[in-house]
Parts: sequence; structure tokens; C-alpha cells
Amino acid sequence: MQKILVTGGCGYIGVHTIVDLIQNGYDVVSVDNNSRSNANLLKGAEEITGRAIKNYAVDLCDFEETRKIFQENSDLTGIIHFAAYKSVGESVQKPLMYFENNLTSLVNILKCAEEFNVPHFVFSSSCTVYGSPDKIPVTEETPQQPAESPYGATKQMGEVIISDTVKSGNIKAILLRYFNPVGAHPSTLIGEIPLGRPANLVPAITQTAIGKLPTMQVLGTDYPTKDGSCVRDYIHVSDIAHAHTLALDYLVAGQNKVNPEIFNLGTGDGYTVLEVINAFEKANGVKLNYELGPRRPGDVVAIYANNNKAKAELGWDPQYTLEEMMTSAWQWELKIKDQQL
Repeated sequence: MQKILVTGGCGYIGVHTIVDLIQNGYDVVSVDNNSRSNANLLKGAEEITGRAIKNYAVDLCDFEETRKIFQENSDLTGIIHFAAYKSVGESVQKPLMYFENNLTSLVNILKCAEEFNVPHFVFSSSCTVYGSPDKIPVTEETPQQPAESPYGATKQMGEVIISDTVKSGNIKAILLRYFNPVGAHPSTLIGEIPLGRPANLVPAITQTAIGKLPTMQVLGTDYPTKDGSCVRDYIHVSDIAHAHTLALDYLVAGQNKVNPEIFNLGTGDGYTVLEVINAFEKANGVKLNYELGPRRPGDVVAIYANNNKAKAELGWDPQYTLEEMMTSAWQWELKIKDQQL
């Protein structure tokens, strides 16, 4: 059984990926200091899989502590690197914090991967690397524009760091550029737990619908889109998680054609914020209390994916419709309503 290190394993996408990896025959070790995540999500993953999951509560910006993880797990065959700060708005306010955390942790992980000869590396990248593209949908070959936020810049820089690193060593890498992960595991044992007021659309919707928030704002109504609100490509988190397993399978089988190889992960459909709100209301029979507000710094107007490459090369096929995404997100919100997570 091949052992994979998942950084940020207690995070939203990380924990769903751990479940998918285990269910597809991988052994998993997690590292997450829970500065931006909830350790209870790992308990949910253990309940789903029936497996104990080791987590190291280590800050990956601490090289010596990070290195100890590799010393204790000298049989690692792959790394999936999620651990990073991810709030667009916060990154605009605190750019140096984002550069220091997201890039230092990546460099430390790559240094350890080289030293301990871990051959396979999958990077959690983002559609933010495209900036505001001239044409949509974006393909993996779409020219990158300047990042609209420091968060996006850390993903652009991260890809460069990985690309330069793998040219000089034995690591084979895949960069997964995903769009907007939403929803929750169908078991409702794991899902998204935002810290403080949600920065992402769907948890803002569910928290408003359940009464945790009195109202929510649609951030920008004067964009050049069909209804004035931003357009994004929303993809179920379980579909995103499975793509990471397929990416590892692809690397282990030696199928990569270039190094690193890049894949977009999105449904290929663009929805406005108002369309997502309508889909939520329709799927769950709940009316949402929302108001129209100003634009948020760092947001691009519209972006969605061309996912043909991931379908053809990885054999990846998203399973969830937008309504099913909204239903799973609402079921998770109902589940955690009275729990102290």
C-alpha cells in the first residue's frame, strides 16, 4: 500500500481527498497545524473510512519540524500539498503574511521531498493563476495575466517554484488548477467549516439560510455579465478530491508526458452569483435573505474551465450537478447547526 503525505489534511479539500485516497487503496499521513482548519474533520474521515489517520500538528514553515515528519515516514511515495492560506480578501489586506506562509511551506516540503526521494508531487493550485483571462473558458494553455490578489500570486509563484525544482531532480509533479469547490461529502460527516464570516459564496449562502448570518451580500452587480454578478465554475468537493487520487495514479503509472503536467478541474459551466443563489433556493425550498453590494477587491469578472484535458488524460468525470452541490452544502449546514465543531 503506497503511503501519501497530505498537507492541510484537516482542511476542506484535504480531508475529502484523504477519504478518496483511502477508499482507492492508498495509505495516508496528514500534516495540519489547525491554524485554519478543524481537527474534528479528520474524525469524520476516520468514521467514513473505518481507518485511523495520523496527523502531525506541525507548522510547515518550520523546516526542522517538517523534516522530522519525513524522517518518521521514510516510505512515502507521494505528497499532495494543500496547506496554504486561501482568502482572497485577507491576502489583499495582508500580502506579506500570504507570501511568507504559502511559499515558505512549499519550499520546505519540496526540500524534504528531494532529500528523502519522494517521487510524486501533486500541487493544489487554482484558477486564480489565470488572473482576468482574455478568453473563457480557459484551457491549460491560456496565457496567465497578472494575479488579481496576493493569494493568486502565491499560486502563480508556487507553480514556478515547482516547475523549476522538478527540472533538476527526480520528482514528477502535477499542478491541479481548480475552480470553486463547494458542497459536502454525501455522508454529511465532513464538509466546509469557515473560520469567522465566510469569504466564499456557498457557506455564506448556507449560513444565511440557517440564520447564523442575518443577511448576505452579492459582491458586485455591475460586472459585464448576464445579470451583473461575477461568473464562476462551481465543482463539488468530492469530484475535486477524486481528481487528486487520479493524478497520483497517473504519476505512479508513469503516464505523465511533461513535468510538471497541468490540469484544470472545473465542470466547464460558468454560473453567476445570482444563478447560484437561485439554484440553492430551488434545490432546497429555502428563500435567502440577500442584498446587493459593491465589488470586492481582488475578484475577477468571470472565469470557468475547459476540462477536456483532465477528462481525456486522467479519466476524470465530474458527477455532481449544481443543484446537487447546493443540496449537499445545505445538508451539511443542517448537520452541524447544533454541534460545537
